[in-house]
Formats: sequence, structure tokens, C-alpha cells
Amino acid sequence: MTTDFPEPTRIPVNGVELEVFEAGRQNAGNPIVLCHGWPEHAFSWRYQVPALAAAGYHVIVVNQRGYGNSSRPAEVTDYDIEHLSGDLVALLDHYGYTDATFVGHDWGAFVVWGLTLLHPNRVNGVVALSVPYQERGETPWIEFMEAVLGADFYFVHFNRQPGVADAVFEENTFRFLRNLYRKNVPPAEPQPGNALINLARAGTPLGEPVMSDSELAVFVSAFESTGFTGGINWYRNLDRNWRLLADVDPIIRHPTLMIYGDRDTVARAGRLTEFVPNAEVVTLDCGHWIQQEKPTETTEAILKWLNQREADQQPRTQKIPSRAEL
Repeated sequence: MTTDFPEPTRIPVNGVELEVFEAGRQNAGNPIVLCHGWPEHAFSWRYQVPALAAAGYHVIVVNQRGYGNSSRPAEVTDYDIEHLSGDLVALLDHYGYTDATFVGHDWGAFVVWGLTLLHPNRVNGVVALSVPYQERGETPWIEFMEAVLGADFYFVHFNRQPGVADAVFEENTFRFLRNLYRKNVPPAEPQPGNALINLARAGTPLGEPVMSDSELAVFVSAFESTGFTGGINWYRNLDRNWRLLADVDPIIRHPTLMIYGDRDTVARAGRLTEFVPNAEVVTLDCGHWIQQEKPTETTEAILKWLNQREADQQPRTQKIPSRAEL
């Protein structure tokens, strides 16, 4: 790791070991758990960790299963929402916490939404970046995407052609990550084929880099070690997750902050507050890699929301009138 990112520990939970980075241990009792997306790493939260610890939180940043030095089970079904949310519940148990605030970006947001649906009592607040609550609908998600977006859409491709994209990304790890982590990318005509495979093979990156060379090297080193299959297996469970969530209450009533990037290609939720009635929405001037593109603004938005929620939770005291007022 570069900068002052915490040193990791490996914690056995839920039949796997997770690589966990902590800050603000002196703030035990006030946990906040940060969950990365794909193809990311706990290091993607490097800008938020010190500020949250300074604000009085016990910050727990996890490389989820399939990433970094965490376990990478071989079975695809070991990456479904029950396993991924179960890891986070077991992590709370490890620290002795009943619940925590959970922050997720990209796939991490999807996992936090699922965790909140499956284990509502273990979550006291939700912060989601980029990926909003996903309505379940009547058709399994991959089946729906295939009908609407076609077989080359990367969600569909990962499911229908297992191993193909994994191999391309592993052959071109540095190039893929360098080309992916960009901002201010000019619009371009879509090309035939899988867009991410095309990106992994592209010789020249577009736009501007999101990270410095040394920061990008952390991601490249991690994925050169692990490959990409563990993270892609999360995508390969989308229809399984659709079935696993069939019988849960679809309404999330927890205090929620939804942070969008106004140039993100991920679609916004048209009916967010119908399913998440206590959601507050913030939009930042950035693309998909929100907390890395706009670190200060992201941190400020999260802290403002946390502070307001804390103020709202303070017990109301009744003023006792003085003798003169009686």
C-alpha cells in the first residue's frame, strides 16, 4: 500500500478469510464498513478512511471474497448474495457489533443493498455510490439484460461465456486497469463485441487517469496475483441472487444516502424512494469512480449525512420552565 493506508489483517469469517484494513480503533462502538466494487480493492477508499476515523468512526475496510489477499473459493455459487452478505454479518460478529453503517461503491453497493434486505437488523444506515437499489422485477436480471442489451453486454457475456473475459483481462492486466480507470472520457461510437474486452486490448487510453501511477500499481499488483475470476463470479450469481431475494421485504426503510456521478454510465433508479423511502440523493460532477475522482466532495457528503443522522437521533429533551415563566 502507498500513503498512510492501514496495514491489513486476515480475519476468519463465514468459512473464508477476509483481508481487513482498520482505522480509528479508538472509536470502538461506532463502526462504519466500506465495501469496494469491481474491479476494485479496499485501497479505493484511501481518501475516506482517515477522515472517517478522525470524525469518530471505527473504520473497517474489507477486501471481499475473491479480492486481494482474501479467500477465493472455487465454486461460482460461493459468490452469491447470501455468501457475500454473510461475510459482512460474520465480520460484525467478529468485532462484537450488533450493527453498523455500510458504505458500498459499484458492486459493493449491490452487496450492501442485499445485506440490508437479508439482514436488516445488522444495518443502521446505508451509503451507496453509483449503483442504486435494483428493483427485482418479474424477469431474472441476466435474462432481462440479454433481451434488452444483447449477448455482448458484459454482464451477459460473463454469464454466457464463462472464462473468456477472465483470460483476456489476465493477459492484459495493466492495460485493462489503466484503460478502465479514466475520467473525462470523450463520447465515442460503440464498437462491436464486448466493450470491456475491447478496452483491455486497446493500446491507447482515453480521457485522463483517475489514479497516479503508484496508486494504479496497487490495483495492478493485486489483480496480477489473484486474476479476475473471483470478482467476475459475483456477476455470475445475478440470476441466482434474483431467486434468493424472491421472498424478502423489498422496502429498505433505513436512513440512506445515494451518491451519483452525473457522468456515470450506470443508470439512475427512476423509483428509488418508492423502495428506499428514507433516501437522500447527492450528485457529484464526476464519472463512475466517484470516491476516487471526487475524494474531498465524496467524503464531505458522507460526513454531512452522518452528522445530520446523528443529530436526528439525539434524544429530544423537554425544556423545564423557570419559575418566572410559570
